[in-house]
Amino acid sequence: MADTHPPQHVGLWALVAYFLRLGALGFGGPIALAGYMQRDLEPRGWITHEEYLQGLAFSQMMPGPLAAQLAMWIGYIRHGTIGASLIGLVFILPTYLIVLVISVFYVAYQGLPLVQALFYGIGPVVIAIVLLSAIRLAKTTVGKAKAMWVVFAVMAGITVFARAEIAVLFIVAGIIGVILYSPPWKKQDHQGMRTFLFSLGGAPAPAVAMPLLLSLGGFFVVAGAFTFGSGLAIVPFLHQGVVLDHHWLDERQFLDAVAVGIITPGPVVITAAFVGYLVAGFWGSAIAAGGVFLPVYVFVLFMSRYIVRYREHPMLKGFVKGATAAASGAIAGATVILAQGSIVDVPTAIIGLVSALVLWRFKVPEPLLIAVAAVAGVLLHRGV
Repeated sequence: MADTHPPQHVGLWALVAYFLRLGALGFGGPIALAGYMQRDLEPRGWITHEEYLQGLAFSQMMPGPLAAQLAMWIGYIRHGTIGASLIGLVFILPTYLIVLVISVFYVAYQGLPLVQALFYGIGPVVIAIVLLSAIRLAKTTVGKAKAMWVVFAVMAGITVFARAEIAVLFIVAGIIGVILYSPPWKKQDHQGMRTFLFSLGGAPAPAVAMPLLLSLGGFFVVAGAFTFGSGLAIVPFLHQGVVLDHHWLDERQFLDAVAVGIITPGPVVITAAFVGYLVAGFWGSAIAAGGVFLPVYVFVLFMSRYIVRYREHPMLKGFVKGATAAASGAIAGATVILAQGSIVDVPTAIIGLVSALVLWRFKVPEPLLIAVAAVAGVLLHRGV
């Protein structure tokens, strides 16, 4: 039942302090972070239940990391542009600084046998986490829709076969969703929705001839604009660009980057900062992190009111369903590719299988499981 009580006034700096704390201590991924916001802010009267549901619907329907969008949404409805700007900054800053420190040590010591052994154990767990994320995302959003499971399977197969993510297929899948759930030939007012939906595919690709930092920033802006479904949905897109197209990282470094995004608090897409640091140092990390969150910020400021207005429209719901099914399939396909670089022998296969079973059966915090696997890696790695 929706909360009909008006929200209490909350000062800008009180909200900023809360999201700074959540960004520094909030583990568990986007769904957990969204749950913390509801648990903490609704009882205080800082947001109403209806406002929370609207923000959650907006964040689920738009590309970009869910938790960051919801945080900026709350800042925007309470304190406008300045609220969205400051809350977005402080929510991302703590985990960015943590990733920056990890990046410095990784670059300095990645040749040490101990560091290699740690990631030898961590890699298979990351594979299990990413795979289960794809399955759960598909089950949650696709449900029993057989046609969308076909989209999921086809996208997974194409990703494995091509060893790449084909971004235009997200738009194609979204259009398939529109045709299935809101056929254009039905008599509905589709003009505004058509303009909105097809504008999602208009993000320009970064030019190869750009200087490195500009190319890095352009790539991550596009990556942020195509992250449908969850933070881990960015993995196949990043793998395509970072490893296969630009050759900025090798397979091992990329998998380590995904692991860093999972073990740190805050949004998983902070993986971008780790990748940026490995490519171009401090400025690379700052530009990559800024680029991946820029679309989120723009969506909140300029599109949130329209998403809320049209969130029940069959065309939008159909597009999101199709695009999310494609994103889930791409994650599953990317998992197969990444597994080839991390599951290299019997011990890593056992670590991956046990991790998947534990995560499927029990609610174990992912950072804790990664820590246990890191210890196992040190004990089992032949190079130590």
